[in-house]
Amino acid sequence: MRKILIFSLLYLLSINVYSADILRMSTTTSTENSGLLKVLNPLFEKNYNIRLDVIAVGTGKALRLGESGDVDIVFVHAPNAELEFVAKGHGVDRKAVMHNDFVLIGPKENPAQISVSQPVAIALQKIAISKSMFISRGDDSGTHKKEIALWQSAQITPIGVNYLAVGQGMGAVLKIADEKQAYTLTDRGTYIAFKDKLDLVLINAGEQALFNPYHIMAVNPVKHRHVRYDLA
Repeated sequence: MRKILIFSLLYLLSINVYSADILRMSTTTSTENSGLLKVLNPLFEKNYNIRLDVIAVGTGKALRLGESGDVDIVFVHAPNAELEFVAKGHGVDRKAVMHNDFVLIGPKENPAQISVSQPVAIALQKIAISKSMFISRGDDSGTHKKEIALWQSAQITPIGVNYLAVGQGMGAVLKIADEKQAYTLTDRGTYIAFKDKLDLVLINAGEQALFNPYHIMAVNPVKHRHVRYDLA
């Protein structure tokens, strides 16, 4: 009798766990690292009885997962890449969700002598001239794409031993930059989530060029008939 009761309880639990529909979402490590999803996702899952499977990667990979139909919805922050994704028919129903901004952070000593309000292009030039260390995401993420565009606007090609592309997510990059007392570009949300664990401080922010919008797109059900467009 006891075995029957245990089996029945396990069976009921399995029904509860697996009865929910699954929505697969690729998003950025900055979205994950900010702590936002830990707040929103449980509420969404409870309200709609939909289980969210989140894959947090760089924007480039998040879009490729959508392109191959391996996820149902894509939540990223690289407008030009997003528009190309939609134009090629991979995504539909692109909607603005939120925004924050990018900021330059670095050591308190600020060896490049950057001021908070000066143009970010000048800040990057000072980093290059002073040969200060800069940690790059180097992972084709939205943050990495923005960083490349900012270096181009500063008319600098960052190379050499003081420029380190680590191919890591935002949280990992912050830790590496902190260990090496280097400059790096981050979204403000992730910096706020990590700043109590860092010795690095905000060095430069506020310019329109650092605006950081996030959009969400459903994967095109015409291209991938198996995707859960209804859940998206």
